[in-house]
Amino acid sequence: MTFADLGLSDELLRAVTESGYDTPTPIQAQAIPSVLMMRDIIGIAQTGTGKTASFVLPMIDILAHGRSRARMPRSLILEPTRELAAQVAENFEKYGKYHKLSMALLIGGVSMGDQLAALEKGVDVLIATPGRLMDLFGRGKIMLNGCSMLVIDEADRMLDMGFIPDIEEICTKLPAQRQTLLFSATMPPVIKKLADKFLSNPKSIEVARPASASINITQRLVKVDSRKKRDTLSKMLREADVTSAVIFCNRKTTVRDLNKSLQRDGFKSGEIHGDIDQGSRIAELERFRAGTVNILVASDVAARGLDIKGVSHVFNYDAPWHPDDYVHRIGRTGRAGASGVAYTFVTEADAEAIDNIQKLIGTKIEVVGAAQAIASAEPVEEAAPRAPRGRKPRAAKPVVETPVAEEPAAEKPRAARPPRAQTSREEAPARPAVAPRAEAPARQRRNDHQDDGPDEGWNGPVPEFLNFGFDA
Repeated sequence: MTFADLGLSDELLRAVTESGYDTPTPIQAQAIPSVLMMRDIIGIAQTGTGKTASFVLPMIDILAHGRSRARMPRSLILEPTRELAAQVAENFEKYGKYHKLSMALLIGGVSMGDQLAALEKGVDVLIATPGRLMDLFGRGKIMLNGCSMLVIDEADRMLDMGFIPDIEEICTKLPAQRQTLLFSATMPPVIKKLADKFLSNPKSIEVARPASASINITQRLVKVDSRKKRDTLSKMLREADVTSAVIFCNRKTTVRDLNKSLQRDGFKSGEIHGDIDQGSRIAELERFRAGTVNILVASDVAARGLDIKGVSHVFNYDAPWHPDDYVHRIGRTGRAGASGVAYTFVTEADAEAIDNIQKLIGTKIEVVGAAQAIASAEPVEEAAPRAPRGRKPRAAKPVVETPVAEEPAAEKPRAARPPRAQTSREEAPARPAVAPRAEAPARQRRNDHQDDGPDEGWNGPVPEFLNFGFDA
């Protein structure tokens, strides 16, 4: 099947061909004809499957007929983050270059004056995040009663970020007779309820098992001491065949600190997280795409939807608190049929999170020590010349059992530390705070765009899970 078989216009096919595509992905092949027939759609598909084009392409042809009116967009696309909204806008510019359609991007972090000016002229396509849209609607700057087409993208991410009430309110302000397309990587009960309420006789399309990891990605868990994370990461970045990498952290403060550390070590790295303004975030992504920097340190704001080609490695510097985030993080590599490698650093505190990840993806992930991960990551042809450089003897340091005898001699000022650490471990099982701590990650994750909370990990007794492969 080709795009020409899907019923798209000649102008659109020309733009698609010039972009280098000729064969639709499964989600595109199934969704595009139905969207052109004005059907409501529920699309279950992971990022990286081409789902953005599955609604952008038919929307362009549908909107080619008709005229826009001031402050009354003809179609609305809701995205959970600024980055995803900006990417959808890029798709419209790329595929719609032979159509005279107007578009506005309504997101936080950029000038509201420019956005209002575009809306005043009238737009065919409005791409927005729920927060900024509700803000302008509350000020009376936008009307939605002329919108005949609605796309809710990354619906499960919307749920995670607390946007579902906003989406429900937005839906009530749209015409009852409209076409609605909902896309999500998973279908939790809340999203199913949302679809039942606001979609009319939708066609359901599912192109992959929800929350499955790509078979093109080699996954490894790297056992590390929490105090040795930065050293281990630095060694792996130098020793492994890393052409470009995305490094994920759970907190924005960790992203900032790690990026500064990598830059001091001579790496070409950049950072992206919720505290950086939109212009700077777009500029940083462009630097990464262009290869000016080949390492991008990111919070989960960059985990979903970002289509960055050629990422060879993903490092989970912090094990993700939610298993779905693991799938979306490692999905930044191994895209479009290419192979990729994903390393996840794990400490004793990450046992519960890793157990949940493995239950979700339905497989055990191989556990290796830091030195083993570095050795296995080296290209075979480069292994021989690197051996004399003396890095491997240093990599063996994490294997030392307990540095009680050596520490007083090597670092006298720190002689009192081992007893403190020992006492902490002995008392940990008696802490009664296991249940309350389980909610902390969810609160933290929803607030990624706002502030950084305490580093609250799992602090219960060491479970049996840690026995699988956590050997010296």
